[in-house]
Amino acid sequence: MLTDMHVAIIGGDARQLEIIRKLSQMDAKLSLVGFDQLDDGFAGAKKQSMSTLDPASVDAIILPVSGMNVKGEVESIFSGEPITIDAKWLNNTDKATTIYSGISTDSLKALLHKSKRPFVELFSRDDVAIYNSIPTAEGTVMMVIQHTDTTIHSSEMIVLGFGRVGMTVAKTFKHLGAKVKVAAEQTELLARAFEQGFTPINLNDLEGHAQNTDIIINTIPAQVLKANVISKMPTHSLIVDLASKPGGTDFRYAEKRGIKALLAPGLPGIVAPKTAGRIIANVLSLLLAEQWEKMRGGTS
Repeated sequence: MLTDMHVAIIGGDARQLEIIRKLSQMDAKLSLVGFDQLDDGFAGAKKQSMSTLDPASVDAIILPVSGMNVKGEVESIFSGEPITIDAKWLNNTDKATTIYSGISTDSLKALLHKSKRPFVELFSRDDVAIYNSIPTAEGTVMMVIQHTDTTIHSSEMIVLGFGRVGMTVAKTFKHLGAKVKVAAEQTELLARAFEQGFTPINLNDLEGHAQNTDIIINTIPAQVLKANVISKMPTHSLIVDLASKPGGTDFRYAEKRGIKALLAPGLPGIVAPKTAGRIIANVLSLLLAEQWEKMRGGTS
């Protein structure tokens, strides 16, 4: 239980609602910032603003999956007002106050550098990323169906990256009958792709495989789909980029060539916010319980 633990949930989307429900059940004291347009009432939760929230009373801060944008703002679909957290406010929290976020953006890293507060990047954890890959793969299937006029079955597809998301995406489309190639740099990933029945290709050889491709799905957060590759792709082909912003695709050149290229980070929060929220909430509840025990000196 999290009885008497003061948790500030700042901004976010529908996934945060599942986090609020879970922590409310665990008897945490919740302050909600950026939820002024939310009609739902939650037991033990109080709507606040950054100006009314006392930093000295906060034990943990939960930011959205997206962290902070380039302007240093915390995004929230439940508020029309911009939300910012500055170093002065954060420095008035206890030194043990921990910040939780899905990803770590440059602006968030800069804030953390000034405040020196403990930080947990949830999506760097294997458990969160693997669970989250399931709704990501389902959402990718939805996007491909919406933006193509042929079946997934028998389509020629390349998945870039064979990590926690890429593996689930590749398996999902293979089960739907697509002919899936996997592109990666690391030889161990190519070996694993081969072992699982995919056609492995070295990322450096991607250009030579692009000409007969119907769909390319990118999961690598680096510029890997460059003009030289896109120039070889058929004009009917589709690119779905699942990497975090700005993605790994030369979108300008894709548009110039008339190839549809979609940047689609955060798919779980769009297609299955309840499931995605529960995944994060379950992990957060364990992490917060560990933190709360340490802050109370190991007493239960």
